[in-house]
Amino acid sequence: SRLSSSHPAPDAMANSGHGLPWVEAQIVDLAERYPTPFYLYDEQTIRQQVRNLKSAFSWCPDYKNFFAVKATPNPHILRIMGEEGCGVDCSSYAELVLSERSGFKGEDIMFTSNNTALKDYEQAKGLGAVINLDDLTHVNFLHGGLGLPELVSFRYNPGPSRTGNVIIGEPKEAKFGSTFKQLIEGYRLCKELGVKRFGLHTMVVSSCLDVEELVETSRMLFTLVGQIHEQLGIRIEMVNLGGGIGIPYKPEQHVMDTAALGVEIHKLYKEMIEDRGLAPLRVVTECGRYVTGPAGFLVSRVIHRKRTYKNYVGIDACMANLMRPGMYGAYHHISVFQDNRQQAGLPSRDSPLFEDPDHEIKKGIYDVVGGLCENNDKFAVDRHLDFEPRPGDVAVIHDAGAHGHSMGFQYNGKPRSAEYLYRQDGSVLKIRRAETLDDLFSTLDVGQE
Repeated sequence: SRLSSSHPAPDAMANSGHGLPWVEAQIVDLAERYPTPFYLYDEQTIRQQVRNLKSAFSWCPDYKNFFAVKATPNPHILRIMGEEGCGVDCSSYAELVLSERSGFKGEDIMFTSNNTALKDYEQAKGLGAVINLDDLTHVNFLHGGLGLPELVSFRYNPGPSRTGNVIIGEPKEAKFGSTFKQLIEGYRLCKELGVKRFGLHTMVVSSCLDVEELVETSRMLFTLVGQIHEQLGIRIEMVNLGGGIGIPYKPEQHVMDTAALGVEIHKLYKEMIEDRGLAPLRVVTECGRYVTGPAGFLVSRVIHRKRTYKNYVGIDACMANLMRPGMYGAYHHISVFQDNRQQAGLPSRDSPLFEDPDHEIKKGIYDVVGGLCENNDKFAVDRHLDFEPRPGDVAVIHDAGAHGHSMGFQYNGKPRSAEYLYRQDGSVLKIRRAETLDDLFSTLDVGQE
């Protein structure tokens, strides 16, 4: 199908406080055409985010962003990445298979896993992927089981010398990566076992909007490149800065200045790599959230209102569709659009609410909730909304394009929702159908009706 309205500028939705790629009439029309809840991704935004990264690192020979498949594991999204010159970053067997079927092969695939099964390594090695080892013990595990690949990379964990955040954890508490001494021993052992090519990786923070903090990650890795060369005579050919580039989930936050980030990292590269004879060194990233996060929206309808000790707005999406607010307390902006048509199966838009005079409730402040039997099934707590939503209104949850649908689950028997792609030509493509009860029951012996 195709929407009649043109694709507006990103700031077209002034009343949303956060920008939407569509005007109000388009949103209401989409919610009428497609059963809610559903995910909607904007192709134009995805492509532009990739191009921002490529521009920021244009100074670096063979720069590539390895899109983190776990963020949005859909073949239609992955094919866009391929068209834009991205590789893929995989962390599981399934992600490797999905990437291969989406057209990726060889060193356009980065395999960064932990607590890894041999069959996962076998799949990665068979595809010719870059294997990024999480732990020193995996050198002999992989060598004895399959043989080491030509190119080996290690993931570094700086421990107490760096701080993390709520999403990825403090490095000293994180299960990921190796200490400095383990890193050195890992490279030494790989060299002894015949490995000829080497990479280096870290992932210290996630969803970071601070240029300086990300620049410090580059400084840390460039320092390690020099230390490894000095101690072992090994020349690192590729440094993976990880992902970590954040998006402004909250209206008051600012978009990451990727151009400034690229300039600052380039300065360090000249000083610490080129001037010390360690070039050429390929710099790559594995950004997922930055690319698809701001391009994805969870579209739902208001189905109920409730007033007890607080104001509640119930929508037909729930934590099973987007678990980040319940899991991390993460903020997602919510825009509500009036749809004055009476929707079948919903209460009247004018249905009254019983006011309990014994309890004073803040006006204009709401908890936006789903219908799971869990009290953390909340998309927003004490959130100001411009007007009181009524049954049938359309609620759009912003910045849900990464780690949204992919982290969904089926608690309470909630089928996972459909995904749609809003194409650059204005057409809307279904890229994943909604699950059915038959899907949920397909692995069970539940008998016949």
